Amino acid sequence: MSVAQLTGGRVAQVARRASKRDPLVIISLVVLVVLAVIAIAGPLLAPYDPNQLFTGPTAGHPSLSHPFGTDDLGRDILSRVLVGGRVSLFAPIGIVVLSSALGLVFAIVAAWFGGWVDGILARIIEVVFAIPGLVLAVLAVAMFGKGVIAPIIALSIAYMPIIARLMRAAAMTELGKPYVAALRIQGLGGFAIFWRHLVPALLPPLLAQATVGFGYAMLDLAAISYLGLGQQPPTADWGVMISAGQPSILVGAPEQSLFPAILIVVTVLAVNVVGARVTTWAERKDR
Repeated sequence: MSVAQLTGGRVAQVARRASKRDPLVIISLVVLVVLAVIAIAGPLLAPYDPNQLFTGPTAGHPSLSHPFGTDDLGRDILSRVLVGGRVSLFAPIGIVVLSSALGLVFAIVAAWFGGWVDGILARIIEVVFAIPGLVLAVLAVAMFGKGVIAPIIALSIAYMPIIARLMRAAAMTELGKPYVAALRIQGLGGFAIFWRHLVPALLPPLLAQATVGFGYAMLDLAAISYLGLGQQPPTADWGVMISAGQPSILVGAPEQSLFPAILIVVTVLAVNVVGARVTTWAERKDR
Protein backbone atom coordinates (compact mmCIF):
# COMPACT_ATOMS: atom_id res chain seq x y z
CA MET A 1 0.00 0.00 0.00
CA SER A 2 1.34 3.44 -0.95
CA VAL A 3 2.02 6.31 1.42
CA ALA A 4 -0.81 8.29 -0.16
CA GLN A 5 -3.26 5.48 0.55
CA LEU A 6 -2.03 5.11 4.13
CA THR A 7 -2.19 8.81 4.92
CA GLY A 8 -5.51 9.19 3.11
CA GLY A 9 -7.02 6.35 5.11
CA ARG A 10 -5.60 7.79 8.30
CA VAL A 11 -7.16 11.21 7.67
CA ALA A 12 -10.49 9.60 6.80
CA GLN A 13 -10.41 7.53 10.01
CA VAL A 14 -9.61 10.60 12.10
CA ALA A 15 -12.42 12.51 10.39
CA ARG A 16 -14.92 9.78 11.25
CA ARG A 17 -13.81 9.76 14.89
CA ALA A 18 -14.03 13.52 15.11
CA SER A 19 -17.49 13.65 13.55
CA LYS A 20 -18.86 11.17 16.10
CA ARG A 21 -17.98 13.50 18.96
CA ASP A 22 -18.71 16.87 17.42
CA PRO A 23 -22.02 17.60 15.62
CA LEU A 24 -20.50 20.76 14.17
CA VAL A 25 -18.10 18.59 12.17
CA ILE A 26 -21.03 16.63 10.74
CA ILE A 27 -22.76 19.84 9.67
CA SER A 28 -19.53 21.14 8.13
CA LEU A 29 -18.95 17.87 6.28
CA VAL A 30 -22.48 17.99 4.87
CA VAL A 31 -21.86 21.57 3.74
CA LEU A 32 -18.60 20.54 2.06
CA VAL A 33 -20.31 17.64 0.28
CA VAL A 34 -22.98 20.02 -1.04
CA LEU A 35 -20.29 22.46 -2.17
CA ALA A 36 -18.39 19.64 -3.86
CA VAL A 37 -21.54 18.70 -5.77
CA ILE A 38 -21.95 22.34 -6.80
CA ALA A 39 -18.34 22.53 -7.96
CA ILE A 40 -18.51 19.30 -9.96
CA ALA A 41 -22.09 19.26 -11.27
CA GLY A 42 -23.07 22.92 -11.00
CA PRO A 43 -23.59 23.46 -14.75
CA LEU A 44 -25.82 20.35 -14.88
CA LEU A 45 -27.89 21.51 -11.89
CA ALA A 46 -28.38 25.06 -13.15
CA PRO A 47 -32.04 25.55 -14.19
CA TYR A 48 -31.12 28.09 -16.88
CA ASP A 49 -28.23 29.16 -19.02
CA PRO A 50 -26.20 31.45 -16.71
CA ASN A 51 -25.94 34.09 -19.45
CA GLN A 52 -29.58 33.94 -20.59
CA LEU A 53 -31.39 37.27 -20.34
CA PHE A 54 -34.99 37.22 -19.15
CA THR A 55 -37.65 39.80 -19.87
CA GLY A 56 -39.10 41.55 -16.89
CA PRO A 57 -37.63 43.67 -14.13
CA THR A 58 -33.87 43.57 -13.70
CA ALA A 59 -32.50 42.94 -10.21
CA GLY A 60 -35.70 41.06 -9.51
CA HIS A 61 -36.44 39.58 -6.12
CA PRO A 62 -36.69 35.78 -5.54
CA SER A 63 -39.69 34.08 -7.09
CA LEU A 64 -40.86 30.57 -8.00
CA SER A 65 -39.23 30.77 -11.41
CA HIS A 66 -36.07 32.41 -10.06
CA PRO A 67 -35.48 31.25 -6.44
CA PHE A 68 -32.48 33.57 -5.98
CA GLY A 69 -33.90 36.37 -8.11
CA THR A 70 -32.34 37.94 -11.19
CA ASP A 71 -29.30 40.19 -11.51
CA ASP A 72 -28.89 43.66 -12.94
CA LEU A 73 -29.04 42.27 -16.49
CA GLY A 74 -31.99 39.96 -15.91
CA ARG A 75 -29.96 36.74 -15.60
CA ASP A 76 -30.92 33.97 -13.16
CA ILE A 77 -28.76 34.31 -10.03
CA LEU A 78 -29.17 30.68 -8.93
CA SER A 79 -27.83 29.44 -12.27
CA ARG A 80 -24.88 31.81 -12.10
CA VAL A 81 -24.11 30.78 -8.53
CA LEU A 82 -24.11 27.10 -9.45
CA VAL A 83 -21.98 27.56 -12.55
CA GLY A 84 -19.61 30.01 -10.88
CA GLY A 85 -18.97 27.63 -7.99
CA ARG A 86 -16.62 25.52 -10.12
CA VAL A 87 -13.94 28.18 -10.50
CA SER A 88 -14.65 29.80 -7.12
CA LEU A 89 -14.05 26.51 -5.29
CA PHE A 90 -11.44 24.74 -7.40
CA ALA A 91 -9.14 27.75 -7.77
CA PRO A 92 -8.44 28.08 -3.98
CA ILE A 93 -7.84 24.32 -3.82
CA GLY A 94 -5.24 24.69 -6.57
CA ILE A 95 -3.53 27.47 -4.64
CA VAL A 96 -3.46 25.43 -1.43
CA VAL A 97 -2.11 22.30 -3.14
CA LEU A 98 0.57 24.16 -5.08
CA SER A 99 1.72 26.34 -2.19
CA SER A 100 1.75 23.37 0.22
CA ALA A 101 3.80 21.26 -2.18
CA LEU A 102 6.33 24.05 -2.78
CA GLY A 103 6.56 24.93 0.91
CA LEU A 104 6.99 21.30 1.94
CA VAL A 105 9.80 20.74 -0.56
CA PHE A 106 11.59 23.93 0.55
CA ALA A 107 11.21 22.95 4.21
CA ILE A 108 12.44 19.37 3.88
CA VAL A 109 15.44 20.32 1.73
CA ALA A 110 16.40 23.13 4.13
CA ALA A 111 16.03 20.93 7.22
CA TRP A 112 17.84 17.95 5.71
CA PHE A 113 20.91 19.68 4.26
CA GLY A 114 21.16 22.67 6.62
CA GLY A 115 24.18 24.93 6.36
CA TRP A 116 24.50 27.17 3.30
CA VAL A 117 21.55 25.44 1.59
CA ASP A 118 19.31 26.34 4.52
CA GLY A 119 20.68 29.89 4.47
CA ILE A 120 19.99 30.46 0.77
CA LEU A 121 16.48 29.02 0.98
CA ALA A 122 15.79 31.12 4.09
CA ARG A 123 16.78 34.30 2.21
CA ILE A 124 14.53 33.37 -0.73
CA ILE A 125 11.64 32.72 1.62
CA GLU A 126 12.17 36.06 3.39
CA VAL A 127 12.15 37.98 0.10
CA VAL A 128 8.94 36.32 -1.11
CA PHE A 129 7.33 36.69 2.33
CA ALA A 130 7.89 40.47 2.21
CA ILE A 131 5.61 40.82 -0.84
CA PRO A 132 1.86 40.80 -0.01
CA GLY A 133 -0.03 38.11 -1.88
CA LEU A 134 -2.64 40.47 -3.28
CA VAL A 135 0.04 42.82 -4.62
CA LEU A 136 1.88 39.92 -6.23
CA ALA A 137 -1.36 38.75 -7.84
CA VAL A 138 -2.02 42.23 -9.24
CA LEU A 139 1.51 42.35 -10.66
CA ALA A 140 1.02 38.93 -12.24
CA VAL A 141 -2.21 40.07 -13.86
CA ALA A 142 -0.48 43.20 -15.16
CA MET A 143 2.26 41.07 -16.72
CA PHE A 144 0.28 38.12 -18.06
CA GLY A 145 -3.22 39.51 -18.48
CA LYS A 146 -6.53 39.15 -16.70
CA GLY A 147 -7.88 35.73 -15.81
CA VAL A 148 -7.61 33.11 -13.11
CA ILE A 149 -4.32 31.35 -13.98
CA ALA A 150 -1.96 34.24 -13.17
CA PRO A 151 -3.54 34.96 -9.73
CA ILE A 152 -3.44 31.24 -8.85
CA ILE A 153 0.29 31.00 -9.58
CA ALA A 154 1.07 34.32 -7.90
CA LEU A 155 -0.89 33.54 -4.73
CA SER A 156 0.64 30.07 -4.56
CA ILE A 157 4.10 31.64 -4.56
CA ALA A 158 3.01 34.25 -2.01
CA TYR A 159 1.61 31.62 0.40
CA MET A 160 4.59 29.28 0.04
CA PRO A 161 6.84 31.04 2.64
CA ILE A 162 4.24 30.57 5.38
CA ILE A 163 4.09 26.83 4.72
CA ALA A 164 7.87 26.59 4.37
CA ARG A 165 8.58 28.33 7.68
CA LEU A 166 6.18 26.18 9.66
CA MET A 167 7.19 22.94 7.97
CA ARG A 168 10.92 23.68 8.30
CA ALA A 169 10.64 23.94 12.08
CA ALA A 170 8.51 20.79 12.23
CA ALA A 171 10.87 18.93 9.89
CA MET A 172 13.95 19.85 11.95
CA THR A 173 12.20 18.61 15.10
CA GLU A 174 11.25 15.35 13.39
CA LEU A 175 14.72 14.80 11.92
CA GLY A 176 16.20 15.19 15.40
CA LYS A 177 14.27 12.22 16.76
CA PRO A 178 16.14 8.95 17.46
CA TYR A 179 14.23 6.88 14.91
CA VAL A 180 15.62 9.00 12.04
CA ALA A 181 19.19 8.35 13.22
CA ALA A 182 18.38 4.64 13.44
CA LEU A 183 17.04 4.65 9.89
CA ARG A 184 20.21 6.33 8.65
CA ILE A 185 22.40 3.77 10.42
CA GLN A 186 20.37 1.00 8.77
CA GLY A 187 21.31 2.49 5.41
CA LEU A 188 17.89 3.79 4.42
CA GLY A 189 18.19 6.48 1.73
CA GLY A 190 17.17 10.08 2.21
CA PHE A 191 14.27 9.88 -0.26
CA ALA A 192 12.86 6.83 1.51
CA ILE A 193 13.05 8.59 4.88
CA PHE A 194 11.31 11.62 3.40
CA TRP A 195 8.50 9.75 1.71
CA ARG A 196 7.83 6.97 4.22
CA HIS A 197 8.36 8.73 7.52
CA LEU A 198 8.90 12.49 7.34
CA VAL A 199 6.03 13.46 5.03
CA PRO A 200 3.37 11.47 7.00
CA ALA A 201 4.66 13.00 10.24
CA LEU A 202 4.30 16.51 8.81
CA LEU A 203 0.77 16.01 7.48
CA PRO A 204 -1.15 17.17 10.62
CA PRO A 205 0.45 20.66 10.80
CA LEU A 206 0.41 20.89 7.00
CA LEU A 207 -3.31 20.09 6.96
CA ALA A 208 -3.98 22.71 9.63
CA GLN A 209 -2.18 25.43 7.68
CA ALA A 210 -3.78 24.32 4.41
CA THR A 211 -7.28 24.84 5.80
CA VAL A 212 -6.37 28.34 6.95
CA GLY A 213 -4.73 29.01 3.60
CA PHE A 214 -7.85 27.91 1.75
CA GLY A 215 -9.86 30.64 3.43
CA TYR A 216 -7.29 33.32 2.62
CA ALA A 217 -6.97 32.05 -0.96
CA MET A 218 -10.71 32.14 -1.50
CA LEU A 219 -11.00 35.65 -0.12
CA ASP A 220 -8.00 36.91 -2.12
CA LEU A 221 -9.35 35.42 -5.34
CA ALA A 222 -12.74 36.96 -4.64
CA ALA A 223 -10.99 40.30 -4.10
CA ILE A 224 -9.12 39.90 -7.41
CA SER A 225 -12.40 39.18 -9.21
CA TYR A 226 -14.07 42.06 -7.35
CA LEU A 227 -11.40 44.41 -8.71
CA GLY A 228 -12.10 43.15 -12.23
CA LEU A 229 -8.71 41.43 -12.62
CA GLY A 230 -9.83 37.81 -12.37
CA GLN A 231 -12.58 36.05 -14.26
CA GLN A 232 -14.07 38.38 -16.84
CA PRO A 233 -17.79 38.94 -17.55
CA PRO A 234 -19.99 37.35 -18.67
CA THR A 235 -18.30 34.33 -17.04
CA ALA A 236 -20.02 33.43 -13.78
CA ASP A 237 -17.81 33.85 -10.71
CA TRP A 238 -18.77 34.57 -7.11
CA GLY A 239 -16.36 37.49 -6.77
CA VAL A 240 -17.53 39.00 -10.06
CA MET A 241 -21.15 38.63 -8.97
CA ILE A 242 -20.48 40.43 -5.69
CA SER A 243 -18.82 43.31 -7.54
CA ALA A 244 -21.50 43.54 -10.23
CA GLY A 245 -24.31 43.46 -7.67
CA GLN A 246 -22.98 46.33 -5.58
CA PRO A 247 -25.05 49.05 -7.32
CA SER A 248 -28.22 46.96 -6.88
CA ILE A 249 -27.78 46.99 -3.10
CA LEU A 250 -28.53 50.71 -3.07
CA VAL A 251 -31.89 50.13 -4.77
CA GLY A 252 -32.98 47.40 -2.36
CA ALA A 253 -31.95 44.33 -4.40
CA PRO A 254 -28.94 42.77 -2.63
CA GLU A 255 -29.50 39.21 -3.92
CA GLN A 256 -26.81 39.33 -6.62
CA SER A 257 -24.11 40.11 -4.05
CA LEU A 258 -25.71 38.49 -1.03
CA PHE A 259 -25.91 34.84 -2.11
CA PRO A 260 -22.33 34.54 -3.43
CA ALA A 261 -21.03 36.31 -0.32
CA ILE A 262 -22.93 33.90 1.94
CA LEU A 263 -21.51 30.92 0.05
CA ILE A 264 -17.96 32.24 0.39
CA VAL A 265 -18.37 32.73 4.15
CA VAL A 266 -20.01 29.33 4.65
CA THR A 267 -17.31 27.59 2.62
CA VAL A 268 -14.46 29.15 4.59
CA LEU A 269 -16.10 28.35 7.93
CA ALA A 270 -16.84 24.73 6.98
CA VAL A 271 -13.30 24.10 5.76
CA ASN A 272 -11.78 25.66 8.88
CA VAL A 273 -14.01 23.66 11.23
CA VAL A 274 -13.28 20.33 9.57
CA GLY A 275 -9.58 21.06 9.23
CA ALA A 276 -9.22 22.14 12.85
CA ARG A 277 -11.05 19.11 14.22
CA VAL A 278 -9.23 16.59 12.02
CA THR A 279 -5.88 18.10 12.90
CA THR A 280 -6.65 18.05 16.63
CA TRP A 281 -7.63 14.40 16.59
CA ALA A 282 -4.62 13.47 14.45
CA GLU A 283 -2.25 15.17 16.90
CA ARG A 284 -3.88 13.42 19.87
CA LYS A 285 -3.51 10.09 18.17
CA ASP A 286 0.19 10.70 17.53
CA ARG A 287 0.89 11.36 21.20
